[in-house]
Amino acid sequence: MATRRTPLPGVGTQYDFTSESGHHLSLVVHQDGRRFLGFYSADDPDECASSVPLTPDEAGTLAHLLDPAAVEGVRTDGLDLVTEHIPVSARSPYSGRPLGDTRARTRTGASIVAVRRPSNVHPSPGPGFRLMIGDTLVVVGTREGVDALTEIIAGSGDVPGDSGDDPGVSGAGG
Repeated sequence: MATRRTPLPGVGTQYDFTSESGHHLSLVVHQDGRRFLGFYSADDPDECASSVPLTPDEAGTLAHLLDPAAVEGVRTDGLDLVTEHIPVSARSPYSGRPLGDTRARTRTGASIVAVRRPSNVHPSPGPGFRLMIGDTLVVVGTREGVDALTEIIAGSGDVPGDSGDDPGVSGAGG
């Protein structure tokens, strides 16, 4: 697929492409790191019908999700398990805290099997492993467990039935 790169002096760079279905999209990357994803009108390819501002963290998450390999599940031969990559954002209540504080396995049944950082990957992290903004958790579990852990890491919810009074940590990944 052809991508057009256009320098925007004093602003940044605009990247444009048209999908196979004929939709025109663009990404404007500002010099300060801000990004805007634009969706263009089918009637007028020069008219931006809608745009979404993205922080660098959000752009990284979107890029990760758009990578076909990122959303493919591990082949589980009918075990009803999924694997997902969960980002640790600046809004996560667990950034800067030990992995054991999540109590991931106790609360959701999902296991954190690795933590990916820009510089390296940490397989089988222990409960004392400290999470950082920008980490990506590699998680295996049921769909429900992984979805619940995604909400917990994002700070957007709790798991029904979790009283929060279990002080124990159940092995690597909480």
